[in-house]
Parts: sequence; C-alpha cells; structure tokens
Amino acid sequence: MWSCEDFNYTDNIQDQRLCHDFHLVLFVLSILYLIICFPTGLCYNVQLVLVNLYNKATMTMPDVYFVNMAIAGLIINAVAPVYLLGPEYTKWSLWSFGNEVYITLLILFNVSSLVIMYSTTLLSLDYYIECALPRTYMSSVYNTKHVCGFIWGGAVLTSFSSLLFYICNHVSTKIIECSKMQNREAADAIMVLIGYVVPVLAVLYALVLILQIRKEETPLDQDSGRLDPSVHRLLIATVCTQFILWTPYYATLMVNTFTDIHVKSTDHRFMRTFHFIEGLSSFLAFSSSFVMPLLHRHINKNFHSKLQRLLKKLHCGNEGCAHERTVVQQVMT
Repeated sequence: MWSCEDFNYTDNIQDQRLCHDFHLVLFVLSILYLIICFPTGLCYNVQLVLVNLYNKATMTMPDVYFVNMAIAGLIINAVAPVYLLGPEYTKWSLWSFGNEVYITLLILFNVSSLVIMYSTTLLSLDYYIECALPRTYMSSVYNTKHVCGFIWGGAVLTSFSSLLFYICNHVSTKIIECSKMQNREAADAIMVLIGYVVPVLAVLYALVLILQIRKEETPLDQDSGRLDPSVHRLLIATVCTQFILWTPYYATLMVNTFTDIHVKSTDHRFMRTFHFIEGLSSFLAFSSSFVMPLLHRHINKNFHSKLQRLLKKLHCGNEGCAHERTVVQQVMT
C-alpha cells in the first residue's frame, strides 16, 4: 500500500520523516484490521448469510439485499489481507502492477464494491415502493432475488474494463490498437461514474420520495403488511454508513483520473500525500465488510430470533430437542 523508496529523491530529513510516519500509520491500521476487523467481518457475514438461508420462509425484501451485501463483504474480506500485506510491506513480486494476481484481486474488489453500492441503492428504491404500494409483487422477495442476480451480472460486466486492461498489458507488443486501452484513468472514471455517481443520485431520489410519503398519512399506514418500522432506521443507517465508508475511495479515483500526468511525475510532495490518503480510503472501503453485518445485527430486531432458531437446529439436529418432543406429545394426548 505504501513505500518510501520512490521518494528518496530528496535529502530533506523532514520529508523523509513524514513519509515514514505515513507508512507507520497505515501499517498500524492494517495490522489492527487483520487482527480485529478481518475475523469479525468473516464471522458476522457468514452468520448473516447462514441465518437468512436457514430462515428462507421468513425472509423479507431487505434481508435479500443484506445477504447480497454480506456475500460481497466476504469477497472484500478475502481480498483485504492480500492487499494490506502486499508488496509495499513484504516486497512480494506477485503484486506488481499488471500481474495476474493483482488484476484478479482488483476485479473481485470492483465487482464487490458495485454489488454493495447497488444493493444499497435498490434497497432504498424498493423500500419506497413498499411504503407506497404495500403487498405488491414489485418489491417481493421473489423479485428481489432476481434483481440481485442482475446486480452481480452487471457488476461483472462493468469490471470488464479492468480485464481488458490486463489482456492488453500482455499482448500490447502484438496488437498496436491495445495501446489505446492501457489507460487506467479511463477505467477509474468508469468506476466513479457507474459505481458512485449513479447510486448517489438514485439514493437521493429514493430518500426524497420516502420523506414525502412518510409526511402523508394515508389509510395504508395502518396496513399490517407494511415493513417493520425498524427497517426505516436500518435503511438510513445503511445508506449513511455505506456512503461515508466508500466516498473517500471513489474520491481518490476521481482525483487520480483528473490529475495531470506532469503533476504526478514532478510534484512528489503531492503524490506522497495522495498515496497516504489513498491508503486511508482503501482501509475505510475494506471496513464496510465488517461494519455492515454488525449494523444489521444491532438494528434488525428479527435477526436474534432467527439466529436462535438456527442455533437450536444445529444443537438438536433434524429430530428436534427432547423438551420440544415432550411438548408435542403432550399436545397430541
């Protein structure tokens, strides 16, 4: 993530000390992530997926989106250790830019980030539909599962630019046209537009509609088929958290896209600071993989009862617990 070797151009002791301080901060944050956040995210994301898969009959529309985000969080969780312990720390040769491993991890990270952002976006829009038209098929669990399939497919297609960059990086000596595709800034611009700008506009539009409909009292407000009120708090918390954690990452992509090449090659102080901010933004993006399942577990009041049913199932097996069988026999007699 960070190295001072590229900045040995100067004899300024303060600059060198600042560079090593940046390196130390990122190193400490990375170690803390690997010790605390990585196992926490792995445990709670797996728990969220298993609990909802076991309780398929009681899954709601928000549950489907959160399972989707949990699966994407597991992928980010798997990518994080390799990234945080990359060549800038261990000098691994397999992490050089353009290598198969790096490109594969980049594609997985981009796909997961797109899935998370669009799951959050569609959760907002479907929540509005459910508020406006409860008990309709439009925001049903069945439709939501199919929508999530399209989210993954769209994320893979959008990340195709990274794959093209990888291919052209290997065959550019044979195909002259490929040199035009070796533009990382263009790929970053696509990710910023599709992965951030579009979701932000859609979420803001959905939130405005939700606020408008919540101000209007209608007979449908008493409908028992409406979503639980805690879902609104979960939605607001999810949207705010996701955009807080991901905005710095996409902001660095935007800066990298529009920064002049001459500045990148000559303004070493700017690039040192930019690399530090880029490292912090990546750390925040990785943090979404463990923050979201914790947030879901804390706010969703139905999650604990579902978890208890799963644990009871694992403890007692398919035949059920002894006290449950006794109660059933008493009822039958």
